[in-house]
Amino acid sequence: MYCVANLEPGMGPSKIIFKCAPEVFAEMVEREGMISAPYMARNHWVSVTEIELFRQPELKERIAASYQLVFDKLPKRTQAQLKGNLAARASKSSQSKPKPAGKRRM
Repeated sequence: MYCVANLEPGMGPSKIIFKCAPEVFAEMVEREGMISAPYMARNHWVSVTEIELFRQPELKERIAASYQLVFDKLPKRTQAQLKGNLAARASKSSQSKPKPAGKRRM
C-alpha cells in the first residue's frame, strides 16, 4: 500500500494519504491542507485534507514518490515480480492497439 484515497466525502478529514521521505514529511505537515496521517505519522505518512490547495502535477509526483519508497522496501523477489507484471501489461497493451488503416490497392 502506497496511497489511500477517501471515496466517501464527509467520512473523515482526509482526501488522500501517502508516504513521504522523513525529510519531506516535516516540510509537508507544515503546509496548509496537510496533516500527519493518524496512526501512520511515525512511518512518515501525510494526509491531504484540502486537495484544492495542491496542483495535480504535484500530487502525482508525491504519489509516485510514495510508490517508489514502498517499492524500494519490498524484497528483491517481489520487486522483480512487479516489474515483470508491469512489463507484461505494457507489451500486451501495445499489441492490442489498433493498426492504422493502410491504403488498399484495387
